[in-house]
Amino acid sequence: MNEEPKATKTESQVPDASSARAKDVQEFLEAGAHFGHKKSVVHPGMFPYIFCTRNNIHIIDVEKTYEKLEEALVAVADLAKNGKTILFAGTRPTLRDHVRAAAEEAGMPFMVSYWPGGTLTNWSSLKGNVERLKELEELEQSEEWGKYKKHERLAMTRELKKLQDRWGGVKTMDRLPDAVFIVDMQENALVAKEAHAKKITVIAVADTNINPKGIDYLIPANDDAVSSVRLILGKVKETILANKAKAAPAKGNEKRERSKKE
Repeated sequence: MNEEPKATKTESQVPDASSARAKDVQEFLEAGAHFGHKKSVVHPGMFPYIFCTRNNIHIIDVEKTYEKLEEALVAVADLAKNGKTILFAGTRPTLRDHVRAAAEEAGMPFMVSYWPGGTLTNWSSLKGNVERLKELEELEQSEEWGKYKKHERLAMTRELKKLQDRWGGVKTMDRLPDAVFIVDMQENALVAKEAHAKKITVIAVADTNINPKGIDYLIPANDDAVSSVRLILGKVKETILANKAKAAPAKGNEKRERSKKE
């Protein structure tokens, strides 16, 4: 009697990488990530990522968007797994809340109000603003606050609000970040320039009008559409959270191993 054939995975049980890729590419299309700028404002460095031109508008090749985002996410995963810091930067008014929300959920610092020149290249001096912010926040919550005169409290409240708007997103950052993630390069070209000068990894969304020079991990996509930026922000945030979770048990195991040896 012949033996029954061993059970094998059917095609439907085998993960289909191509279908996952197609799903992601469709997401980019639905989010409008493929819409670039007018031909007249294109940067030559972005030609490799342009699929075609329609109605005088460059169309970004979303297959390239998928590929380059995957490369960026590998770098993000490695950074998160090793407890590194990624500073989120996005100061365009329409994107600020989304950048802030993604960074806060990922447990990363952010800059969304505006980028003070020298934040990275002169951090040792500018971090005094962060210290002053912490000092005022602690004072406001203490009994000492009530001992100041009304006009003094008013002046300190105004100073506190100004500091919170400018530096609140980086008050947990006690040293330079290991990478910056920029979602609006035209608004924040200075961020990339400062990061490059300090040898900090640059990950950035780049539309067709952006100079890609100095970007270590470029993600070609529409940076004007909120839906496009939100989609990419979400994927970066999820990657950080997933790899932070993977890193936590490893650290716990190291502590247990050390205690056993002791």
